[in-house]
Amino acid sequence: MPERVLPIDQILTMLAAAPPRLAAATAGCAPTALRTAPTPGAWSATEVLAHMRACADVWGDCIAAILTQDHPTLRAVNPRTWITRTDYVNQDYGPALAAYTAQRSALLAVLEPLPPSAWTRGAAVTGAGKPLERTVRFYAQWLATHERPHVKQIERTVWTIRG
Repeated sequence: MPERVLPIDQILTMLAAAPPRLAAATAGCAPTALRTAPTPGAWSATEVLAHMRACADVWGDCIAAILTQDHPTLRAVNPRTWITRTDYVNQDYGPALAAYTAQRSALLAVLEPLPPSAWTRGAAVTGAGKPLERTVRFYAQWLATHERPHVKQIERTVWTIRG
């Protein structure tokens, strides 16, 4: 995550913007086009969305744990490992986008009413050396900033595939 700490309202705006941008970028695309990589070795739009969903699962679960437990100790989970436990890559883009959008709505319903003090609630994260201290704000910003280039990646991919 970047060292610059974003304002909470900016994090929320970024999180809210991703699903409609993805829907707009892929509107009218055939499922086969959304499974087509723009170049050899690149990810298709479906694969990028699968990755975004895995990240949202992992980091969203961290946010939920921090908000429902008193300073939990969490084991770090790599979203690239987590995705192998799902069928996200095999799902059609439309239903996957609907699931991602619903998941994002649920996350925003939790985050939007939080008082500023709740954004500083934390957890100890273990699994890669010395435990790290992570907060709700850290995970929300990490998710928002991580997704931004992936949204652009899907937009570019669809543009390339459409010619």
